[in-house]
Amino acid sequence: MSELRTLGEFIVEKQHDFPHASGELSSLLASIRLAAKIVNREINKAGLVDITGSTGVDNVQGEEQQKLDAFANEKFKAALEARDQVCGVCSEEEDEAIVFSKELNRNAKYVVLMDPLDGSSNIDVNVSVGTIFTIYRRVSPVGSPPTQEDFLQPGNKQVAAGYVVYGSSTMLVYTTGNGVNGFTYDPSIGTFCLSHENMTIPKDGKIYSINEGNYIRFPQGVKKYIKYCQENVPEDNRPYTSRYIGSLVADFHRNLLKGGVYLYPSTQSHPQGKLRLLYECNPMAFLIEQAGGQATDGKTRILDLKPTELHQRVPLFIGSTNMMNTVHEFLEKYPDSDY
Repeated sequence: MSELRTLGEFIVEKQHDFPHASGELSSLLASIRLAAKIVNREINKAGLVDITGSTGVDNVQGEEQQKLDAFANEKFKAALEARDQVCGVCSEEEDEAIVFSKELNRNAKYVVLMDPLDGSSNIDVNVSVGTIFTIYRRVSPVGSPPTQEDFLQPGNKQVAAGYVVYGSSTMLVYTTGNGVNGFTYDPSIGTFCLSHENMTIPKDGKIYSINEGNYIRFPQGVKKYIKYCQENVPEDNRPYTSRYIGSLVADFHRNLLKGGVYLYPSTQSHPQGKLRLLYECNPMAFLIEQAGGQATDGKTRILDLKPTELHQRVPLFIGSTNMMNTVHEFLEKYPDSDY
């Protein structure tokens, strides 16, 4: 059995992947690793301590904020600020961008955007949740406070992106534009160890992930694709399977490993889609493309979309290449406006 490589060792080995960095990005990823351990510890206490349920207030998205949402948000912010490699953070849980005020932070090269705890309502019923993050090089002058433009960069400018899935085991998966690698947390030694090197998504799959409870509100092309999955029996006689967890990280992670497609289209009630471009769609699109898959809003490559606001929402279609090609055939045949 070969010796396990830790996340820290792997990051150091791969520093040559960062042509503009001299250790800062490695340190930044280490801060994300630390915060993930802390959040993982609290998630594992759910049901034993008062960490589940709602805070009683809504976040900027108009969604009921869970106690673990607030906890994870604070822990990731604190870990990122402490390393002096980040000048500012945007979070799904915050109204505006957070500017770090220390002088060392103002001299930092990077900004981070994150969904601190995706699918947090699943905590109450012991279902997998996750953290999503993405890293950009700032475009404003180093030494000055970050500006809105630092955060409103298209996804094709991402330096690194990843997620942590807190499930039967806890995994951190990330890319720096040179493939996708996954690390499983070993709680006995408190370390993430390389377990999934050079992850690739199968070009085809049998899983489609969508909240079919919203079927009546979907565009016609999406309805037709769902019917295709339900009625079509491929040559290998293995029918398509519907799998939907309700946590983007968990659904994405399963499809990445097994092959599949995840769909969160526009609906009559959310014509612009519901997932956030900056915190959810861009990082997942970066990962899926690095793993050999595709991600679009139904027409345009996600990574080519130009953000216009921090909490912008877009439709998301993401997954195995062959399945995505079929999805696009249905979307092109039936107009988006035809519900």
